[in-house]
Formats: sequence, structure tokens, C-alpha cells
Amino acid sequence: MTAPPAEALRNLLRVSRIHVMPCCYDALSARLVEEAGFALTFMSGFGVAASRLGLPDTGLISYAEMLDQGRNICAAISIPVIGDADTGYGNALNVKRTIRGYAAAGFACAMIEDQVAPKRCGHTAGKQVVERSEALTRVRAALDARDAGADLLVLARTDARATLGLEEALWRAQAFEDLGADIVFVEAPVNEAEMERVCAATRVPQMANMVEGGATPVLAPKRLEALGYRIAAYPLTLLSASARAMLDALAALWRGEPAACLLDFARLRNLVGFDDYDAEQARYAAEKKA
Repeated sequence: MTAPPAEALRNLLRVSRIHVMPCCYDALSARLVEEAGFALTFMSGFGVAASRLGLPDTGLISYAEMLDQGRNICAAISIPVIGDADTGYGNALNVKRTIRGYAAAGFACAMIEDQVAPKRCGHTAGKQVVERSEALTRVRAALDARDAGADLLVLARTDARATLGLEEALWRAQAFEDLGADIVFVEAPVNEAEMERVCAATRVPQMANMVEGGATPVLAPKRLEALGYRIAAYPLTLLSASARAMLDALAALWRGEPAACLLDFARLRNLVGFDDYDAEQARYAAEKKA
């Protein structure tokens, strides 16, 4: 019997090594992550805003849109999914509703952050964080919902490094752990020395955010493990790779040339489930004849 999502993630995190986590943005990208053999994935808010709305990750996407996307992602795969829940979409009661909704959708974990709403991508300019009291209230509300029966983990994120400095970010990370957060995430440390201090600040698992071209050095998984990280997230790798491939294909078509680097049609049919569908349809047809 397959373990519930939250239990599966807890079991995974008990293994004391780095877990590489490519991030998805829709059901197909999630299926690709699972098929490639990865043990977990993360629904990227940047990726969902871009793919669903064609808009930047600046707080424009709503709770309902994120929940709907997450429900499809969780239904498409069997590995644990961490969901980007942004700021919780309102006050403490909104945060609790968000956590309950994400648990019901099938997420293993939800990430709550301390940015001022509307939030924005953690590796872009212009973000701000709320006061300590508000940050702690958000995390406490998420944990209250978890403890009241919402079966999922809580990942507490702080973006304080960029605006208030590393010491404030470390204080918040430790405070989130003290409240009972399952995973802690200090966004955008700028060098390895800071990353090592981040990992030393808490006993619960820490997540590193490997944004290509972002503020944090993109390190090899083994180096991240040596620093003390338990999860290595790659939030934009699949989105960027797919956008690049589509741009190249469109440029070829514009030139009147066939697009290169395409999946074989048979492989594409299999990927989206035609083979499984046809096999099951044939089974029911045989039973009907019998």
C-alpha cells in the first residue's frame, strides 16, 4: 500500500542525504519528473504563473488557481509534491484555509513565506518582508492547521536575507523551527559561507534553491549535502528548458524548416498515457464480448 503523501515525504527526509528536486508547473512536467526517477517534486509558483497565466511571479495568481493546478499535479503522479503556497493568501485564517486546501488536494507539504503581499520571485529586486510578529503568525497558523488534522508538512520560508540581512534571516529560521516547522528555507544566501551558516542554524531539514542565474551559487548536489542541505530545489530548470525548446522549434518553423529535437510521436503518445488508455479500453472491450 502506498504511503499517504505527507508520510512518504517524512520517510524520505529521514534519509540523511541530499534529495534532488526538479520543480514542476503542470501535470505533464510533474509526470516527467517522476518518470525520470526523482523521489519528489515541487509545484513552482513562478512556473505556474508563467505557464497558466503567462504572467510574472508577482502575486498575480490566486489561491484558487494554484489549488486547481496543484490538484491536477498531485493526481498525475505518485511521488510527494511540495506546493508553493506563497504568503498564505491573506491573514492567519486564510493561511489555515490554504493549508487545509493543499492537504485535501494531495500535497505532501506546503511552503509559507514571510514576504509582504503581493509577493514576488525571491531572486528578483523589489521584494519586502513582513515584521517578525506577522511572519511568526503565518507559520503558527499553518502549523495549527496541520496539527488540527491537515495531513501535510509545513515548509517555512524567509526572504529576509535580501532586505534585512543574514542575521535576521537566521533568527527567523530558528524561530520557525522553534514553532514546529518541518522544513526551513532561507531564500537567496549569496555565497557558500552564508549557505553553511544557514544549514547550521537549525536541526530540521533545510532546502537550497538552485535558480540558474539567481543570487545563490548553483552548486553540485554533493557540495550542498556537505554544507548541510537536505533538499536541492531546481525551480526554473524545466520551465526554462521547455521555453528554450519551444522558441527553437518556432524559429525553425518560421524559417520553413522542420523543428529539431522532437520526441518521437510514439514516445509522446506513451508519455501522455495513450498506451495505458488503449490497453485498459481493450480489457473492457474483451470483458464485454465475454
